[in-house]
Amino acid sequence: MSDIFNFCAGPAMLPTEVMQQAQAEFINWQGLGCSVMEISHRSKEFIALAEQSEQDLRDLLNVPKDYAVLFAHGGGRGQFSAVPQNLAHADQSAAYLINGSWSEGAHKEGSKYLNAQVIGRSVIEQGLALVPEINAAEIDQSLAYYHYCPNETVEGMEINWLPDSGNVPLVADMSSCILSKEIDVSKFGVIYAGAQKNIGPSGLSVVLVRNELLDQARNTTPSFMHYKTMANFQSMYNTPPTYAWYLAGLVFKWLKAKGGVAAIEKINNQKAAHLYDCIDGSDFFLNHVHADYRSRMNVVFHLADPTLDALFLSEAEKAGLRALKGHRIVGGMRASIYNAMPLEGVKVLTEFMREFARSHG
Repeated sequence: MSDIFNFCAGPAMLPTEVMQQAQAEFINWQGLGCSVMEISHRSKEFIALAEQSEQDLRDLLNVPKDYAVLFAHGGGRGQFSAVPQNLAHADQSAAYLINGSWSEGAHKEGSKYLNAQVIGRSVIEQGLALVPEINAAEIDQSLAYYHYCPNETVEGMEINWLPDSGNVPLVADMSSCILSKEIDVSKFGVIYAGAQKNIGPSGLSVVLVRNELLDQARNTTPSFMHYKTMANFQSMYNTPPTYAWYLAGLVFKWLKAKGGVAAIEKINNQKAAHLYDCIDGSDFFLNHVHADYRSRMNVVFHLADPTLDALFLSEAEKAGLRALKGHRIVGGMRASIYNAMPLEGVKVLTEFMREFARSHG
């Protein structure tokens, strides 16, 4: 297993140390003689786990005290529906920046519940994708919120600047970049993230909500999606995804032991630079994203000769490099290098890429 590197975009690889601990505790957690997935979410043992995992996440992201931390069902797509129902009434408007497939999906879902405008969209200049910066003058200050996705996994595009929404609450889908770099949580009204990339297994999402936004939901908002209800019940209004929550807690501890977000950000920058240097150093590989907008989490690239795609993927699998096929929308290749991917894995990948280019160029 140590010779396999999993570049899947999500559900993505988890840290080996976390998986080993989960394996060791699987049928006998904390000496209880049963698994953590078999005990009540209202037991004192699980309550302690939940409280510790929330505190660890608060520590990692420096979450201000006036923010609620919610562990929710439904992943990122669940929040596509939860955000408009919690932050706006049906007669209100909100705005979305669209720079890829996931922000497009959020906008489409939001349109079911309110007037979802588009303010800001990615463009192609000189063959490269980028996003014009947004400032408050472009945003109607009566809007309920302004939504964007800092990292688009499909297109491999990352926005490194913060949209200036003025007094309009800024909402961010950080599913594929949360915990990968330091952020100022206080700049956001809501941050949400599906767990299956940098937090844990699929089925869980984490939501950070400024307290003043907790009680703005419309009456028709489902109770299990209602932010204030979730906060009042410590994310246990209904039975939470307990095993996913447990694994997320282990990931938080792993990340703290690594030195926290600042430390992992340095490693992530090294990994991304190493891979992009390989792509840029050969005419055999192409990347169509402006250098300022290249994702550090999802590196999308194409072979100059697409007839070699199938062979590249086949040989990569034989070399222990899994899940490199690009999303069907854009084709080509995609290497997702989230926090759990070690630098060694990226180095093995670039060695393979250079050898493949030498053999088939």
